[in-house]
Amino acid sequence: MDAAILEKVNVWLNGNYDQATKDEIKRLQESSADDVAEAFYRSLEFGTGGLRGIMGVGTNRINKYTIGMATQGFANYLKKVYGNAEIKVAIAHDCRNNSRFFAETTANVFAANGIKVYLFEDLRPTPELSFTIRRLGCQAGVVLTASHNPKEYNGYKAYWNDGGQLVPPHDNNVIIEVDAIKSVDEVLWSGGEENISILGKGMDEAFIDMVKGLSIYPEVIEKQKDLKIVYTSIHGTGITLVPQVLERFGFTNVSVVEEQAVVDGNFPTVVYPNPEESEAMSMGVQKAKELDADILLGTDPDADRVGIAIKNPKGEWVLMNGNQTAVLAFNYMIEARKAKGIAKPTDMVIKTIVTTNLIDDIAAANGVTCYNVLTGFKWIAELITEKLGKEDYIIGGEESYGLSIGDKLRDKDAVSAVAILSEMAAYEKNQGRSLFEKLVDLYVQYGYYKESLISITKKGMRGAEEIAEMMQGFRDNPPTTIAGTPVTQLLDYQLQVGKNLQSGNVWDIQLPKSNVLQFVLEDGSKISARPSGTEPKIKFYFSVKTPMESVGKFEETEKKMDEKIQAIISDLKLK
Repeated sequence: MDAAILEKVNVWLNGNYDQATKDEIKRLQESSADDVAEAFYRSLEFGTGGLRGIMGVGTNRINKYTIGMATQGFANYLKKVYGNAEIKVAIAHDCRNNSRFFAETTANVFAANGIKVYLFEDLRPTPELSFTIRRLGCQAGVVLTASHNPKEYNGYKAYWNDGGQLVPPHDNNVIIEVDAIKSVDEVLWSGGEENISILGKGMDEAFIDMVKGLSIYPEVIEKQKDLKIVYTSIHGTGITLVPQVLERFGFTNVSVVEEQAVVDGNFPTVVYPNPEESEAMSMGVQKAKELDADILLGTDPDADRVGIAIKNPKGEWVLMNGNQTAVLAFNYMIEARKAKGIAKPTDMVIKTIVTTNLIDDIAAANGVTCYNVLTGFKWIAELITEKLGKEDYIIGGEESYGLSIGDKLRDKDAVSAVAILSEMAAYEKNQGRSLFEKLVDLYVQYGYYKESLISITKKGMRGAEEIAEMMQGFRDNPPTTIAGTPVTQLLDYQLQVGKNLQSGNVWDIQLPKSNVLQFVLEDGSKISARPSGTEPKIKFYFSVKTPMESVGKFEETEKKMDEKIQAIISDLKLK
């Protein structure tokens, strides 16, 4: 075994680690040298969003010690920033195995450092944590979750005083402090228990009241209160609040997928607890068919992502992708505010650079400013805070099933998204049409946009290197044509440079550095390459567009655009 790995193993075997941890390391040594190497070959990186990884013993795993060291580093930074002033931190957790234990560990370390801690009594949706930070005037927050990852994973997401995840300079500064913790002996594990307060139903009520305040057409819900809604929490935190919120909105005909309402970190009914996956939504679709429902909605384990399914004109249930869901939600908020006479000249919406440009078109047509930011909701949160008092934030979203409505929190919020999407379905039904028909009408008005995504996973110690090599290859030798269409622009967000490949003109990209490449084709198609910051994978986003003359041309147009995307994928040799 590599000497550096062996040294780390011996530190854990001989240091101040509990006996169960040492016994598990010995068991791994007896069963698999490869498993030991994977667990110790590096230290789990505290990235700009925090920690995420497989649970288990070792420096490269999520466990009490990696969580504790991260918290000590975060606490050290908070004390550097705020000095002798009172520091308050809110902590929440999801349904995953060990999440409560990790949340309590985090609370104990902060408290031992003299920091006031507000710990939720039980699992809660991530957006409620963001809301709570702002509500209680906290300086920071942490939620223990691995979002939509498989059951083996857990994670630690760090937040700042605006309720958003860490952005510069705090993200890098916290990383420096976390990396400076070299031993578990530097962690204050206990001794400040009196600094911990428990949060419960009172905060839930405040959150529900906030979401209720987002409703634009309560009178329409009253007319359509028996709208048939099917909801699945996919074993996660959504079950704690979503049914209550829908009831508070006035919906009386909500059916929960009971098999998936059971809170269980093993996610027994799904392979991946992710509403992006058709398999995860399949039980919901089946129930929606049985009940002849109007809409199906599903949330991921920490209830920050929402997926929906609606019926097409043939009566077939269709799962909307994240771009389609965002288009419907953005358009509803913009059109409804305009129709109600509450729209303002200062209204703005925010999306990410890999989210459909159909949103830009809708915003422009309605006189609403649309900002584009880097991928990741923290950048949306940062811009909301930056524009506070100058412009009026309405809605933000990204293609990965994330929406945030209203300015009372600073993260993805599937709880309010479920409520507003249900209200939207009620509004369209009151107009005598379906959500699917509304979407197709938007395509006729603005052009048919088709988006797709491929994720390529590269596991193990070589995975990160292979992804880096792939990105470097595109930078060094960008394609001049893709699927027969000339590439007109290369946008490199890492170098913060855009280049016209035909004229040679170069310009600065006014966004923070991010390892993203975009190829813009002559016909307006856009291909984006982006390595994940939390998983060993690289994502390729595809967006193509064409005019659509009429509703009757939908299927024909969709088929052509599907073929175009497949031609692009083939030409780039991604499959």
